[in-house]
Amino acid sequence: MSITEVEFQAHGAEEGQEAAGPVEGRSQWQLTWRRLRADRVSMIALVVIAIMVILAIIAPVFAAITHHPVNTPYPNQGENAFGNPVGPFTNGFWLGTDSVGRDLFVRILYGARISLFVGVVTTAIAAFLGVSIGLIAGYFGGVVDTVLARLTDAVLAFPYVVLALALAEAFGPSLTIILIVITFFSWAGIARIVRGQTLAIREKEYIEAARSLGAGPFRIMFYDILPNLLAPVLVVATLYIPNAIVFEATLSFLGLGIQPPTPSWGNMLADAENFYQVAWWYLVFPALFLLITTLAFNLLGDGIRDAMDPRTERLIAARRMRKRRDRRRKAAAANATAANAANNGSAANGAGK
Repeated sequence: MSITEVEFQAHGAEEGQEAAGPVEGRSQWQLTWRRLRADRVSMIALVVIAIMVILAIIAPVFAAITHHPVNTPYPNQGENAFGNPVGPFTNGFWLGTDSVGRDLFVRILYGARISLFVGVVTTAIAAFLGVSIGLIAGYFGGVVDTVLARLTDAVLAFPYVVLALALAEAFGPSLTIILIVITFFSWAGIARIVRGQTLAIREKEYIEAARSLGAGPFRIMFYDILPNLLAPVLVVATLYIPNAIVFEATLSFLGLGIQPPTPSWGNMLADAENFYQVAWWYLVFPALFLLITTLAFNLLGDGIRDAMDPRTERLIAARRMRKRRDRRRKAAAANATAANAANNGSAANGAGK
């Protein structure tokens, strides 16, 4: 091929690209969303979380439909002749009743409000504190890093039940105590991750270039380093939400959190201990809602973590190629089987003649 032909082909390729228009690049978040959509488990988990959030928001609607307010007992309809809770779909109670004849389904939905609120709020506050402290410790280093790192280690080593008991004894169990305790023990893990990432990023060339241009420490931290930390922080925060939900349920189960008659999955499970032999639904349904919610958040967090890994794109492509090869093999085997059957049939006809 001559040089003239090569130049002609290159010129034609450039004209074709101009006719097709400029190629738009995809951002990291667009690539992450594309990989996440390819993960069916993560999409199912996201749908389950959305359903839980919607059910929690419209809990008053279900209370109005069933005509069963959340804290109203029904001793005549909600209890049997022995004073025990009635089962599901009895007397208009979709999931049965609790120990005093209240609608269990309505109380579970109102309990979802508490659990989701605690999980999201405590994780948001912990992420803010953890990112701030981790950034400061990792960027400045020296004495600042030593002090904040030792503070983080002390928080991680502190027994949370002891703190919850002390605060509950001093101020009484409440939602505020739960928020304080869970936030106090959540920010340290995020701070440790952010500190480690910041220590690595601050030595990059573009950080040195920003310093040479006169950028201040806080501008570098929040404009140059922080955007590169959003991905790991998002993954950790998604995984911290189910931990906070289980944490709240544990404290409420121990009597250190939400107090009756306010519904919480934890205090419902604690009350169901005395009735699980005669009212299995009282124990199973709150535990099932707790399990489904935490499992969905965990699966979504795992999916987001995998979607933010560039190697996931290659894994997805390899999986698709494997499926295509399997389909081709099955099709080839089916065609071979059909051809053999046709040949056997022709041979049998020939022998009959």
